[in-house]
Amino acid sequence: MAFDGIITKAIATELNLLSGARIDKIFEPNSNTVVLGFYLDGLNYALNICTNPQNYRINLTTHSKINPKIAPNFCMVLRKHLIGLHIKNIITNSLERIVTIEFEGFDDIDDIINKKLIVELMGKHCNIILLNDENIIIDSLRHINNENATHIVVPHIKYTYPKINKKDFLSSSLEEFKASINTNDTSLYPKSISNTYNGISKKYISFIMEKYNLKTKEDIYNYLKDIIYRTDSLKLKIELENNDYFLVPDDSNNESFSINFALDDFYYNKETSEELKVSRNTVLKLILATLKKYNKRLMHINNKLTECDNMDTYRLYGELITANLYRIPNKNLKSIELENYYDNNKKITIPLDERYVPSVNAKRYFKKYNKLKNALEIVGTQKKETLQELNYIESVVYELEAANSVEEIAEILDEISENDIFKEKTKNLKKKKQNKVKKSNLTKNKNVSFNPIKYTIDGFTLLVGRNNKENDYLTLKFANKHDIWFHTKDIHGSHAILFLNNKVPTEDILTKCAEITAFHSKARFSSNVPVDTCEVRYVKKPKGAKPGMVIYTNYTTLYVNPKNH
Repeated sequence: MAFDGIITKAIATELNLLSGARIDKIFEPNSNTVVLGFYLDGLNYALNICTNPQNYRINLTTHSKINPKIAPNFCMVLRKHLIGLHIKNIITNSLERIVTIEFEGFDDIDDIINKKLIVELMGKHCNIILLNDENIIIDSLRHINNENATHIVVPHIKYTYPKINKKDFLSSSLEEFKASINTNDTSLYPKSISNTYNGISKKYISFIMEKYNLKTKEDIYNYLKDIIYRTDSLKLKIELENNDYFLVPDDSNNESFSINFALDDFYYNKETSEELKVSRNTVLKLILATLKKYNKRLMHINNKLTECDNMDTYRLYGELITANLYRIPNKNLKSIELENYYDNNKKITIPLDERYVPSVNAKRYFKKYNKLKNALEIVGTQKKETLQELNYIESVVYELEAANSVEEIAEILDEISENDIFKEKTKNLKKKKQNKVKKSNLTKNKNVSFNPIKYTIDGFTLLVGRNNKENDYLTLKFANKHDIWFHTKDIHGSHAILFLNNKVPTEDILTKCAEITAFHSKARFSSNVPVDTCEVRYVKKPKGAKPGMVIYTNYTTLYVNPKNH
């Protein structure tokens, strides 16, 4: 459901439990968010105010956010005016999505000072506005001063509440409510109610009609009156359904800030998922563009190799013409028929370029043969290198598909930025992300911090790498030479290491490890997947090989069905 007036009223009622709390910290993690830190009765609280048009809200949060080293201007203004003040009151007016936080405190000469923070939660018009005790705007997150605006927000003018062109549900009687909904089609009730009354979302009406089987206007009116009345007593809870949340009655709810924290978790998971999707798609777009480029290069190389298939024919033509020059007329011809002494003197027709005499055609055929012969060696090397690059790029695509956090994607970006084929393209992306995630430092030091996936199987530990750099570190530096290494055969996937610690694993344990390894590969949804396994000492990294690329010997192959134990 949208963060409508009903939710806003319930949230503000809970937040009033913070009355008297002292504000001791303010920071602005991004251009849409301000976080206020409070202290009350020995406990610290963080109030998150988000003005993102898709995820706007105000709620207490337990999820940490980045505090930028350089505070934006609005953040500095808030710190100057609010740090050290106490919350006096938190107010909402009817079902408007506007929250007023009143602050009170003392100045340097012990005179009482009052400030207000207005939080407007209205989609793309969201704003945070700081007022003095005369309701004069000190500053705001966004300044609004264009000639088409009906709500002007700039410093040094008196603040006025935005005009609301909808009706107030709380002041409407049942008869007025029925008359306002000018349709008898129940499927149109949600839209009609939302368009008529302020602070009631269409999604919420659709939800309650279906969940509680509300058929009439009177049923809907009575339910809304009850749920809004409950916002004062907080006999409510958040119910999650179909990746959305809804406010429902709950007479047993006695937990402090339960609605705040339920919404906090919901939006945190939603924003984390959205950020992960955006980060993955941004890096994936870059990688797929490079993949397309190398596939095109491979096609060009294959065309060259196909052309090289004919080089022996050109040599043959040159030899036959040269051997028969004494009896070939020295004039321009389109073609000539000669005996092929390599094939029992069978007749062969040789095409000629009629711009040149036969002797020149012979030289041109030899030149073309030598050119293709030299090209075959060069293009063969190019194909080998291109296939290696394609194999590496495809392994990175697998890593991205398997990544479960923004941090993992940042590590993948860090990995590919060290590769020449990505270096230029990743330069700008890396600058944007370098302040968010600390670069991994995978050295020979075994006490270094890295984060592989850990499994415990019948007393044994299995570690699985999450990206190519981590695979290299896990296999070539972290593991002992007699530990057991696993990897899917000829399929992109993670390295897995079974740590023995002087114990001998059973066949069942090895099979379970192979199943987990298959699960962490591109063959996750396949069956009967081949997994190669050997001691770590038989795994080597060729000089100049890409991250994650190794060769190995003395291995056995297990065929398993992928499982995540």
